[in-house]
Amino acid sequence: MRERIEQFQMFLAAERGLSTSYQLSVLQSLEHLAKWMESQSLTLEDISLVRLVDFMDFLADGSRKRSTRRVEMVHVRIFFRWLHMRHFLPTDPAALLDSAQPEIQLPETLDEETVRILLESISPDNLPLGARDRAILELLYASGLRVSELTSLRLEHYDAGERFLRVTGKGDKTRFVPVGEQAAAAIAFYLERSRPKLVGKKTRSHMFLSRRGTALTRERIRQIIRERAAAAGLDEHVYPHLLRHSFATHLLHNGADLRIIQELLGHADISTTQIYTHVDDAALRSIHHRFHPRG
Repeated sequence: MRERIEQFQMFLAAERGLSTSYQLSVLQSLEHLAKWMESQSLTLEDISLVRLVDFMDFLADGSRKRSTRRVEMVHVRIFFRWLHMRHFLPTDPAALLDSAQPEIQLPETLDEETVRILLESISPDNLPLGARDRAILELLYASGLRVSELTSLRLEHYDAGERFLRVTGKGDKTRFVPVGEQAAAAIAFYLERSRPKLVGKKTRSHMFLSRRGTALTRERIRQIIRERAAAAGLDEHVYPHLLRHSFATHLLHNGADLRIIQELLGHADISTTQIYTHVDDAALRSIHHRFHPRG
Protein backbone atom coordinates (compact mmCIF):
# COMPACT_ATOMS: atom_id res chain seq x y z
CA MET A 1 0.00 0.00 0.00
CA ARG A 2 2.73 2.47 0.96
CA GLU A 3 4.67 1.73 -2.24
CA ARG A 4 1.57 2.31 -4.37
CA ILE A 5 0.88 5.61 -2.63
CA GLU A 6 4.41 6.79 -3.40
CA GLN A 7 3.98 5.80 -7.04
CA PHE A 8 0.65 7.60 -7.17
CA GLN A 9 2.26 10.73 -5.72
CA MET A 10 4.87 10.63 -8.49
CA PHE A 11 2.07 10.29 -11.03
CA LEU A 12 0.27 13.35 -9.64
CA ALA A 13 3.47 15.40 -9.66
CA ALA A 14 5.17 14.29 -12.87
CA GLU A 15 2.34 13.31 -15.20
CA ARG A 16 -0.50 15.47 -13.96
CA GLY A 17 1.58 18.45 -12.80
CA LEU A 18 -0.74 19.09 -9.86
CA SER A 19 0.13 21.56 -7.13
CA THR A 20 2.06 20.59 -4.03
CA SER A 21 -0.87 21.54 -1.81
CA TYR A 22 -3.20 19.23 -3.76
CA GLN A 23 -0.68 16.41 -3.59
CA LEU A 24 -0.42 16.83 0.18
CA SER A 25 -4.18 16.80 0.52
CA VAL A 26 -4.42 13.55 -1.45
CA LEU A 27 -1.58 11.98 0.51
CA GLN A 28 -3.26 12.87 3.80
CA SER A 29 -6.46 11.15 2.67
CA LEU A 30 -4.59 8.05 1.52
CA GLU A 31 -2.63 7.99 4.78
CA HIS A 32 -5.93 7.77 6.64
CA LEU A 33 -6.93 4.88 4.39
CA ALA A 34 -3.57 3.15 4.85
CA LYS A 35 -3.73 3.37 8.64
CA TRP A 36 -7.29 2.06 8.62
CA MET A 37 -6.26 -0.86 6.39
CA GLU A 38 -3.38 -1.66 8.73
CA SER A 39 -5.73 -1.65 11.71
CA GLN A 40 -7.96 -4.12 9.83
CA SER A 41 -5.01 -6.23 8.57
CA LEU A 42 -6.09 -5.59 4.97
CA THR A 43 -4.06 -5.46 1.77
CA LEU A 44 -5.01 -3.66 -1.43
CA GLU A 45 -6.19 -6.98 -2.87
CA ASP A 46 -8.64 -7.31 0.04
CA ILE A 47 -10.36 -4.02 -0.70
CA SER A 48 -13.88 -4.33 -2.07
CA LEU A 49 -16.83 -1.97 -2.32
CA VAL A 50 -18.09 -3.30 1.03
CA ARG A 51 -14.71 -2.62 2.65
CA LEU A 52 -14.73 0.94 1.30
CA VAL A 53 -18.19 1.48 2.78
CA ASP A 54 -16.71 0.28 6.09
CA PHE A 55 -14.01 2.91 5.66
CA MET A 56 -16.71 5.55 5.10
CA ASP A 57 -18.32 4.41 8.37
CA PHE A 58 -14.93 4.80 10.04
CA LEU A 59 -14.70 8.37 8.74
CA ALA A 60 -18.25 9.05 9.93
CA ASP A 61 -17.26 7.88 13.43
CA GLY A 62 -14.64 10.60 13.62
CA SER A 63 -14.99 14.32 14.06
CA ARG A 64 -14.36 15.28 10.42
CA LYS A 65 -16.87 17.52 8.71
CA ARG A 66 -19.07 16.09 5.97
CA SER A 67 -17.26 18.20 3.36
CA THR A 68 -13.90 16.83 4.51
CA ARG A 69 -15.12 13.25 4.27
CA ARG A 70 -16.40 13.88 0.75
CA VAL A 71 -13.00 15.20 -0.32
CA GLU A 72 -11.28 12.17 1.19
CA MET A 73 -13.57 9.80 -0.68
CA VAL A 74 -12.90 11.63 -3.97
CA HIS A 75 -9.19 11.09 -3.38
CA VAL A 76 -9.79 7.42 -2.64
CA ARG A 77 -11.79 7.02 -5.84
CA ILE A 78 -9.14 8.54 -8.09
CA PHE A 79 -6.47 6.43 -6.35
CA PHE A 80 -8.28 3.16 -7.03
CA ARG A 81 -9.13 4.24 -10.57
CA TRP A 82 -5.38 4.79 -11.11
CA LEU A 83 -4.54 1.40 -9.57
CA HIS A 84 -6.95 -0.27 -11.96
CA MET A 85 -5.73 1.65 -15.01
CA ARG A 86 -2.12 0.70 -14.18
CA HIS A 87 -3.20 -2.96 -13.78
CA PHE A 88 -2.21 -3.09 -10.12
CA LEU A 89 -5.77 -4.24 -9.42
CA PRO A 90 -7.98 -6.31 -11.74
CA THR A 91 -11.07 -4.22 -10.95
CA ASP A 92 -11.86 -0.83 -9.48
CA PRO A 93 -13.63 -1.44 -6.14
CA ALA A 94 -14.47 2.27 -5.81
CA ALA A 95 -16.23 2.57 -9.17
CA LEU A 96 -19.68 2.27 -7.62
CA LEU A 97 -18.89 4.24 -4.49
CA ASP A 98 -21.14 7.29 -4.33
CA SER A 99 -18.92 9.82 -2.61
CA ALA A 100 -21.11 12.77 -3.55
CA GLN A 101 -23.89 11.93 -1.11
CA PRO A 102 -22.54 9.53 1.53
CA GLU A 103 -25.11 10.64 4.11
CA ILE A 104 -28.16 9.35 2.24
CA GLN A 105 -27.30 5.70 2.82
CA LEU A 106 -29.75 4.14 5.19
CA PRO A 107 -28.06 3.32 8.49
CA GLU A 108 -27.27 -0.23 9.44
CA THR A 109 -28.63 -1.27 12.82
CA LEU A 110 -28.66 -4.22 15.19
CA ASP A 111 -31.98 -5.52 16.40
CA GLU A 112 -32.74 -5.30 20.12
CA GLU A 113 -32.12 -9.01 20.74
CA THR A 114 -28.69 -8.87 19.11
CA VAL A 115 -27.75 -5.87 21.23
CA ARG A 116 -28.86 -7.76 24.34
CA ILE A 117 -26.74 -10.78 23.37
CA LEU A 118 -23.72 -8.56 22.77
CA LEU A 119 -24.02 -6.68 26.06
CA GLU A 120 -24.77 -9.71 28.20
CA SER A 121 -21.86 -11.65 26.70
CA ILE A 122 -19.45 -9.33 28.56
CA SER A 123 -19.05 -10.34 32.19
CA PRO A 124 -18.37 -7.32 34.41
CA ASP A 125 -16.92 -9.68 37.03
CA ASN A 126 -13.92 -10.15 34.75
CA LEU A 127 -11.92 -7.31 36.27
CA PRO A 128 -10.77 -4.85 35.22
CA LEU A 129 -11.40 -5.09 31.46
CA GLY A 130 -14.73 -6.91 31.51
CA ALA A 131 -16.29 -4.24 33.69
CA ARG A 132 -14.75 -1.48 31.59
CA ASP A 133 -15.87 -2.92 28.27
CA ARG A 134 -19.38 -3.67 29.53
CA ALA A 135 -19.71 -0.06 30.70
CA ILE A 136 -18.42 1.25 27.36
CA LEU A 137 -20.87 -0.74 25.25
CA GLU A 138 -23.79 -0.13 27.61
CA LEU A 139 -23.14 3.60 27.43
CA LEU A 140 -22.72 3.73 23.65
CA TYR A 141 -26.06 1.98 23.19
CA ALA A 142 -27.90 3.73 26.03
CA SER A 143 -26.88 7.28 25.12
CA GLY A 144 -26.02 7.17 21.42
CA LEU A 145 -22.62 8.79 21.81
CA ARG A 146 -20.14 9.26 19.00
CA VAL A 147 -16.91 7.39 19.63
CA SER A 148 -15.03 10.72 19.80
CA GLU A 149 -17.44 11.87 22.51
CA LEU A 150 -16.89 8.68 24.48
CA THR A 151 -13.11 8.92 24.42
CA SER A 152 -13.20 12.56 25.62
CA LEU A 153 -15.51 11.86 28.57
CA ARG A 154 -14.12 12.82 31.96
CA LEU A 155 -15.32 11.96 35.43
CA GLU A 156 -16.49 15.51 36.03
CA HIS A 157 -18.79 15.26 33.00
CA TYR A 158 -20.96 12.60 34.65
CA ASP A 159 -23.63 13.31 37.24
CA ALA A 160 -24.24 9.86 38.71
CA GLY A 161 -27.07 11.05 40.94
CA GLU A 162 -29.08 12.58 38.10
CA ARG A 163 -27.75 10.06 35.56
CA PHE A 164 -26.78 12.72 33.03
CA LEU A 165 -23.68 13.24 30.92
CA ARG A 166 -22.37 16.59 29.73
CA VAL A 167 -21.14 15.83 26.23
CA THR A 168 -19.16 18.07 23.90
CA GLY A 169 -19.95 17.11 20.33
CA LYS A 170 -19.22 18.44 16.87
CA GLY A 171 -18.57 22.15 16.65
CA ASP A 172 -17.75 22.15 20.38
CA LYS A 173 -21.48 22.15 21.11
CA THR A 174 -22.43 20.92 24.57
CA ARG A 175 -25.51 18.83 25.25
CA PHE A 176 -26.84 16.87 28.21
CA VAL A 177 -27.58 13.22 27.59
CA PRO A 178 -29.46 10.90 29.96
CA VAL A 179 -27.88 7.59 30.92
CA GLY A 180 -30.13 4.55 31.15
CA GLU A 181 -30.51 2.58 34.37
CA GLN A 182 -28.54 -0.45 33.20
CA ALA A 183 -25.78 1.68 31.71
CA ALA A 184 -25.59 3.70 34.94
CA ALA A 185 -25.24 0.48 36.95
CA ALA A 186 -22.47 -0.74 34.64
CA ILE A 187 -20.65 2.59 34.96
CA ALA A 188 -20.98 2.58 38.75
CA PHE A 189 -19.54 -0.94 38.94
CA TYR A 190 -16.69 0.01 36.62
CA LEU A 191 -15.83 3.19 38.54
CA GLU A 192 -15.85 1.39 41.88
CA ARG A 193 -14.26 -1.96 41.03
CA SER A 194 -12.37 -1.56 37.75
CA ARG A 195 -11.10 1.93 37.08
CA PRO A 196 -8.96 2.11 40.26
CA LYS A 197 -7.06 -0.95 38.99
CA LEU A 198 -6.27 0.87 35.72
CA VAL A 199 -5.07 4.16 37.21
CA GLY A 200 -1.39 4.88 36.57
CA LYS A 201 1.13 7.70 36.76
CA LYS A 202 -0.18 9.31 33.56
CA THR A 203 -3.84 9.03 34.45
CA ARG A 204 -5.96 12.13 34.22
CA SER A 205 -9.70 12.33 34.77
CA HIS A 206 -10.75 10.51 31.62
CA MET A 207 -13.56 8.12 32.43
CA PHE A 208 -12.40 5.13 30.38
CA LEU A 209 -8.78 4.05 30.70
CA SER A 210 -6.40 1.74 28.91
CA ARG A 211 -4.24 -0.87 30.64
CA ARG A 212 -1.56 1.84 30.94
CA GLY A 213 -3.91 4.26 32.67
CA THR A 214 -4.20 6.58 29.68
CA ALA A 215 -7.32 7.63 27.80
CA LEU A 216 -8.58 5.11 25.28
CA THR A 217 -8.26 6.10 21.64
CA ARG A 218 -11.07 5.93 19.12
CA GLU A 219 -9.35 3.09 17.27
CA ARG A 220 -8.92 1.11 20.49
CA ILE A 221 -12.65 1.50 21.21
CA ARG A 222 -13.42 0.15 17.73
CA GLN A 223 -11.07 -2.76 18.32
CA ILE A 224 -12.67 -3.56 21.68
CA ILE A 225 -16.12 -3.63 20.09
CA ARG A 226 -14.97 -5.87 17.24
CA GLU A 227 -13.36 -8.28 19.69
CA ARG A 228 -16.40 -8.36 21.97
CA ALA A 229 -18.76 -8.93 19.04
CA ALA A 230 -16.61 -11.80 17.78
CA ALA A 231 -16.47 -13.33 21.26
CA ALA A 232 -20.27 -13.12 21.43
CA GLY A 233 -20.50 -15.09 18.20
CA LEU A 234 -22.05 -12.29 16.17
CA ASP A 235 -21.68 -12.45 12.40
CA GLU A 236 -22.40 -8.74 11.99
CA HIS A 237 -19.63 -6.19 11.55
CA VAL A 238 -20.11 -4.24 14.77
CA TYR A 239 -18.58 -0.77 15.18
CA PRO A 240 -19.30 2.23 17.45
CA HIS A 241 -21.52 4.11 15.01
CA LEU A 242 -23.62 0.97 14.55
CA LEU A 243 -24.57 1.18 18.24
CA ARG A 244 -25.42 4.88 17.76
CA HIS A 245 -27.61 3.99 14.77
CA SER A 246 -29.28 1.25 16.82
CA PHE A 247 -29.87 3.63 19.73
CA ALA A 248 -31.72 6.10 17.49
CA THR A 249 -33.65 3.51 15.51
CA HIS A 250 -34.84 1.64 18.60
CA LEU A 251 -36.01 4.91 20.18
CA LEU A 252 -37.94 5.73 17.03
CA HIS A 253 -39.45 2.26 16.79
CA ASN A 254 -40.65 2.56 20.37
CA GLY A 255 -42.40 5.87 19.80
CA ALA A 256 -39.86 8.57 20.64
CA ASP A 257 -40.32 11.94 18.97
CA LEU A 258 -37.85 12.71 16.18
CA ARG A 259 -37.01 16.11 17.71
CA ILE A 260 -36.03 14.41 20.98
CA ILE A 261 -33.81 11.97 19.10
CA GLN A 262 -32.23 14.91 17.28
CA GLU A 263 -31.41 16.54 20.63
CA LEU A 264 -30.01 13.31 22.09
CA LEU A 265 -27.79 12.70 19.07
CA GLY A 266 -26.59 16.29 18.91
CA HIS A 267 -27.66 16.82 15.29
CA ALA A 268 -27.72 20.48 14.28
CA ASP A 269 -30.25 19.81 11.51
CA ILE A 270 -33.24 17.50 11.85
CA SER A 271 -32.78 16.41 8.24
CA THR A 272 -29.76 14.45 9.47
CA THR A 273 -31.91 12.68 12.04
CA GLN A 274 -34.54 11.81 9.46
CA ILE A 275 -32.41 8.98 8.09
CA TYR A 276 -33.79 6.97 11.02
CA THR A 277 -37.36 7.18 9.76
CA HIS A 278 -36.92 4.08 7.60
CA VAL A 279 -39.14 2.08 9.94
CA ASP A 280 -41.20 -0.66 8.36
CA ASP A 281 -44.95 -0.46 7.89
CA ALA A 282 -45.66 -2.74 10.82
CA ALA A 283 -43.69 -0.51 13.21
CA LEU A 284 -45.45 2.58 11.88
CA ARG A 285 -48.87 1.01 12.37
CA SER A 286 -47.92 -0.07 15.89
CA ILE A 287 -46.76 3.43 16.89
CA HIS A 288 -49.85 5.02 15.36
CA HIS A 289 -52.12 2.62 17.21
CA ARG A 290 -50.36 3.22 20.52
CA PHE A 291 -50.10 7.01 20.47
CA HIS A 292 -52.92 8.35 18.31
CA PRO A 293 -56.20 8.96 20.23
CA ARG A 294 -58.15 7.23 17.45
CA GLY A 295 -55.42 4.78 16.48
